[in-house]
Amino acid sequence: MMKQCRIILVGGFLGAGKTTLIWRVAERLMSVGKGVGLITNDQAPELVDSELLRRQNLAVSEVAGSCFCCNFNGFTDAVKQVSEGADYVLSEPVGSCADLSATILQPLKKYWNTTLLVAPLTVLADPGRLASILQGEQAGLHEDAAYIYRKQLEEADIIVITKSDTLSVEEMTQLKAKTAEAFPKSRVMSVSAVTGEGLDEWLADVTTRTDAGKRLLDIDYDRYAHGEAVLGWLNGTVMLHAPKPTDWDEFLKNLIKELQSDFEQETLAVGHVKIIAESGKDYAVANITGADCTLTLRPGVGTSTDVRLIINARVECPPEYLDQLVREALVQSINGRYTEEVLAWRYLQPGRPNPTHRFSEVVV
Repeated sequence: MMKQCRIILVGGFLGAGKTTLIWRVAERLMSVGKGVGLITNDQAPELVDSELLRRQNLAVSEVAGSCFCCNFNGFTDAVKQVSEGADYVLSEPVGSCADLSATILQPLKKYWNTTLLVAPLTVLADPGRLASILQGEQAGLHEDAAYIYRKQLEEADIIVITKSDTLSVEEMTQLKAKTAEAFPKSRVMSVSAVTGEGLDEWLADVTTRTDAGKRLLDIDYDRYAHGEAVLGWLNGTVMLHAPKPTDWDEFLKNLIKELQSDFEQETLAVGHVKIIAESGKDYAVANITGADCTLTLRPGVGTSTDVRLIINARVECPPEYLDQLVREALVQSINGRYTEEVLAWRYLQPGRPNPTHRFSEVVV
């Protein structure tokens, strides 16, 4: 019989910091001898998040090609794969998904209650986008994408404001108070994956509480479907071969800046863009979230003749146009200096959500 473990869903819109949070939390749990499994999710395979987490020597299963709610059996298969011997399974749904209480938490509580303890639903919120949403604005998103953002917060058992290190204590205190006023049924917390502030407090909550999925959303699936469909999705994996050793860290900096410049010039709202560059054991990660561009060299991909790039882009534009922009930026960054070998390349528009289960009552 599979060992009973606690499953923790960490939702939140694109760019909220879900992968970084579950990585840091997994490290904390493993440091005290706990077994941890991780599940990532996306509309297409070739995920930067999965590759990054695997490089931390973590047990990772990926549900690709559909969201957890529309492929519940695929999700539970992934749970089986990573939960053997685990005390905790951390799961990261697609960033544009909502209605998780009705479609994931309630079915888990009903059908998997002998093998899984379901933790309260956590939804992460980037402070910049959250502040805009609380002011009645769209956070730079299409109105139906912003609708999804609000609905994610509305169903949360716990709202966690991320990147607390980017705000002053006073600013965070005010933002937490406004969030609690707007969503009074949710506990509001803040964390920083950079400094570790708030992680232990949140972890104590989700590893002990049993009141998961306390309410169900009233959600318009037409708006929900359109909010996802306004985003173009692209996942690509490319090998680059250079005639002599090349500084791929510098190449990655130039590529991510070129992409950011192109999106700004076209005034396109960015859900997120993630790129991981890999050469042997060395790697580096670059991100664009909204108007922010960050490059994290952990410890850096360094100098070599070959590099593998995994590119994930979620941008408000037709997928064909996103494909064009990313390919053009890649060609410009290569500038005839390297040979390109495309290993995988997909661009798409998400289809209408069609959950495997959708409960109309809370399971107690």
